[in-house]
Amino acid sequence: MTQETLDVVGIGNAIVDVIAPCDDAFLIKHDLPKGGMKLIDETEAEALYRAMPPGQESSGGSAANTIAGIAALGGQCGFIAKVRDDQLGHVFHHDMTSLGVRFPTAAASDGPATARCLILVTPDAQRTMNTYLGASQHLGPDDVEEDLIAAAKITYLEGYLWDPAEAKEAFRKAATLAHKHGRKVALSLSDSFCVDRHRADFLDLIASEVDILFANEAELKSLYEVADFDAALQLVRGHTRIAALTRSEKGSVVLSGDKVHVVDADKVTKVVDSTGAGDLYAAGFLYGLGKGESLVDCGRRGAIAAGEVISHFGARPEADLRQLMAARLG
Repeated sequence: MTQETLDVVGIGNAIVDVIAPCDDAFLIKHDLPKGGMKLIDETEAEALYRAMPPGQESSGGSAANTIAGIAALGGQCGFIAKVRDDQLGHVFHHDMTSLGVRFPTAAASDGPATARCLILVTPDAQRTMNTYLGASQHLGPDDVEEDLIAAAKITYLEGYLWDPAEAKEAFRKAATLAHKHGRKVALSLSDSFCVDRHRADFLDLIASEVDILFANEAELKSLYEVADFDAALQLVRGHTRIAALTRSEKGSVVLSGDKVHVVDADKVTKVVDSTGAGDLYAAGFLYGLGKGESLVDCGRRGAIAAGEVISHFGARPEADLRQLMAARLG
């Protein structure tokens, strides 16, 4: 059994991101829902890649971005995800391990290629994601190692990965193992379209397995099928131990028991690209939680990390997050 203690182990999609600017006309021409996430097949991925403007390529995936952010803050992390033993799979593995992240999942030797996400960013900083899941959706319970889950204070689950049946089994196995070893489980709802598909499953998972829930305003309202954020906030009370709810420029609301903490958004000169904002909020929050900080300070760390990532293209931090936190938090 592993003796070292990790702050967070993430389980999610292993995706290489391609991010490019575009105008609204491009989205309309290609029938892409602005601000949403669309699943595409390999043929569609190749066609869209050829049509889109030149882009920036980097390893991504929602939970992977969160884990990269925690590692950038100095946290000790692991990651469980599936890649193919192809060029992009090797790139993804190298990118994660170069950050000091433990990534023990064996690459697939056959089957679909490593996943990629084609992200189009309009001038208003809205990101439209077109995702080919490829090898990432073949993650299964055999890929979840007990010693890695046991070593982590928090196991962080990515809602985007809930579609495949094997991934659901992997999530439930990881949650069971985490609680067996006295650890906590966190879940990101990921996207309101994702919540629409899996509402009943998510409600059951949150009630039975999740200690820490991350959701934005749209996701939370979709989860409880209400039009008002305050109504959704009341419904999530008591459903999980901690709920960290993000509201873009309105900041975030953190609930725990009967306590409600409102945390301001970080001040950003210009929002360039909102890709990864929720992922990096979770990174800052989970890093602080792993260090035993107050929920308010966790929320402040999340706001600072999110503010950094929306100030430039790409879903991974460019500034030194440790220095940034030290300057803002003291």
